[in-house]
Amino acid sequence: MSDAQITTFFLGTHDFAATILQGLLHDPRFNIQRVITQPDRPIGRKQELQASPVKIIAQANNLTLEQPASLKNYNFELHNSPTSKKFPDLAIVAQYGLMIPKHIIESPKYGIINVHTSLLPHYRGASPIQSALIAGEKKTGVTIMLMDEGMDTGPILAQEEIMIDPDDTYESLDKKMAILGRDLLLKTVPGYCMGNINPQPQDSNSATICKKLDRDDGRVDWEKPAQELYNLYRGLYPWPGIWTTWNNLRVKLLEIRPNTLRLAPGSLKVEKNTLLVGCGDSSIQIIQLQVEGKNPQSAESFIAGYDPHNQNFV
Repeated sequence: MSDAQITTFFLGTHDFAATILQGLLHDPRFNIQRVITQPDRPIGRKQELQASPVKIIAQANNLTLEQPASLKNYNFELHNSPTSKKFPDLAIVAQYGLMIPKHIIESPKYGIINVHTSLLPHYRGASPIQSALIAGEKKTGVTIMLMDEGMDTGPILAQEEIMIDPDDTYESLDKKMAILGRDLLLKTVPGYCMGNINPQPQDSNSATICKKLDRDDGRVDWEKPAQELYNLYRGLYPWPGIWTTWNNLRVKLLEIRPNTLRLAPGSLKVEKNTLLVGCGDSSIQIIQLQVEGKNPQSAESFIAGYDPHNQNFV
């Protein structure tokens, strides 16, 4: 490859991807010809359509933007190319969220590079950051990889580790990893395009898979240890969140922390406006919660308004 800019398509949707896109825009080596993101989605009780973070960045920078509902029959060719070039040199994917078919993977000259949020082959799949937190991992990392038709099975170009803080949630770790991924991508791609980096195959025998998460994954089992429940909270914050039931009502647990007091699983105890719930080995302190049909509230407000004595969480 010469010193010419790398003609690039970018595919991404979420905050992590927006950070990656901003990094590419500030690097003169990349010429972002097109941004592809998911269609606007209905959000909240009113189900109002909301643009993705990537769409917001693309529009602010006057980039060509497309939002196909599927890539099955999507045209990945350059539009109005000033040269005879038919496809982009490269495509970069970060938290895009839709399947990328074979005809797209094979179109760019240098292939499609994915910024994956785990140390592959561990945590292949849709929820690598969440799954690492739920499992109580002490470290994770970012992998820059070439895509193939498998699920995160392509060869590796570069990896970098990051330590997980004990109180990291998905929200905080995702932000740290976005910066790490941005910097590693910008450091890796030009060398790869110049032929200085040889893609390394993954060891599929060591692979682990993580699934797509939904609200049911946040149901709390009070028989489990406090740290395990806290890890579940960390991995699922802010979405889909963890929840339980009380008085036949669904209760979202918006902020919790482990406590050493031993209580029977699911039983509630109030100590000086502190709300504790028993679990498998000790207890969990509830700091903020939301009862079904109500606004979020502090534990103190819940105690004052609902008198939870002699009621259990189940």
